[in-house]
Amino acid sequence: MGYQQIYQRYKQQILSGQLKPGEKVPAIRVLADDLGVAKKTVETAYNILCGEGYLVSRGALGTLVNPDLQLPPPKTEGKTGLQDTELQHLLDLRDNTGYFRLGIPALDEFPYKKWLLLSGKAIRAMRPEQMLLPPVMGLPALREAIASYVTISRGLNCTASQVCITSGYKHSIALILQSLLQPQDKVIYEEPGYFFGQKLLKRIAANLHYVPVDKEGLNVDYLLQHHPDARLVICSPSHHSPLAVTMSLPRRQKLLAWAQQRHSYLVEDDYDGEFHYTKKVLPALKSQDQADRVIYLGTFSKTVMPSMRVSYLVLPKALVNSFHETAEIVETGLPLLPQQILSRFLSEGHFFKHLKKMRVLYQQRRQMVLAAIEQVFPGLFQFELTDGGMHLVAFLRHGSADSQLAAIWQAQQLLVFPLSAWYATSQKRYGLVIGYTNIQSQQQAEELLQRVQAATKALLDQR
Repeated sequence: MGYQQIYQRYKQQILSGQLKPGEKVPAIRVLADDLGVAKKTVETAYNILCGEGYLVSRGALGTLVNPDLQLPPPKTEGKTGLQDTELQHLLDLRDNTGYFRLGIPALDEFPYKKWLLLSGKAIRAMRPEQMLLPPVMGLPALREAIASYVTISRGLNCTASQVCITSGYKHSIALILQSLLQPQDKVIYEEPGYFFGQKLLKRIAANLHYVPVDKEGLNVDYLLQHHPDARLVICSPSHHSPLAVTMSLPRRQKLLAWAQQRHSYLVEDDYDGEFHYTKKVLPALKSQDQADRVIYLGTFSKTVMPSMRVSYLVLPKALVNSFHETAEIVETGLPLLPQQILSRFLSEGHFFKHLKKMRVLYQQRRQMVLAAIEQVFPGLFQFELTDGGMHLVAFLRHGSADSQLAAIWQAQQLLVFPLSAWYATSQKRYGLVIGYTNIQSQQQAEELLQRVQAATKALLDQR
């Protein structure tokens, strides 16, 4: 490589904005060793760049891109949308800032100081052996902490060996299908069901079918009549997503009996089961699973923070080895540092304290949002409230214009979802799915809703 090539590369990077004014460039000796060229070659290129004003030498401070350069702003590439326009719209709602967002915990009340303290402890305790590849099933200390937590809080009575750490819902579902199913095995999903779950399963489950959900949860009689040969059923019995209903005890018993009889498996998505507001709480489905046919799926995205990307599976004992084998083939393990911080957060009791605080807070915030909706839109919506969760559904009393209504709200940064979008078939209900965990007062909720008051009434009065 000659000095001309080095010169051209640096000039191009500076003019394109990849190297910015004031940014330091490598020392001559370091760059020469890295490129495998003589020092004189790099020195010549740097001298030309300094002579033309692109670089400046600051002695002991090193060589910098000239801080006084006045460069035109780099050309920004136009945003390219996904071919799946529905998915693109969902991603825009998920990733944009706004109000009434779904699945986002009350980050304004998160114990940041405690978390930073635990982070510092975890960093200072790092040892050389922890710089190797992380275990694919997860950090042992975190698996122990999760096993203890779900045994106490959700009644699962499991051991750490049954816990597998994953990076989220989609990762968990993909790992389950890879470990457990053959390509043509029948998979059952709730109708309606989590929209990203639908998108994923349509791609990776060749034999996918739906079972409706009503006021008692998954319709098990429909399952037994139409899909008795299913290999896997994915459901959210504690707090259905999105209808927020709880599966009744008789249906739970019937579903567990079917799974035992058919040697099938159930995936219990307990995505926000920690947030219950009364003492009349049915335990997790897994806690009633005498035949060990339930795979329990939990997450810290709703209880700690979404950016952690830490979820977990509690596996039937008979599946632990097959999951471990699959993970060793298809996974690399999650970064250890977040797992170490989280394990301390659980084992030192901070997680339980945080959950207790959030249960009280979310109950208050749900009531604030309900009162605000009734104040701004009296009589326009109806509600079927349950004993917990992080969202509510405002059902339309008349008509089916929830997509148009959601678009009106979204245009004003009220990032609600139309209920009809959660359905995969033509049998639908209509309304708005509304998060309330980040609304801090009834006054704030009313002021936000007033942004869309006139347009909402105009649309619904036409129906």
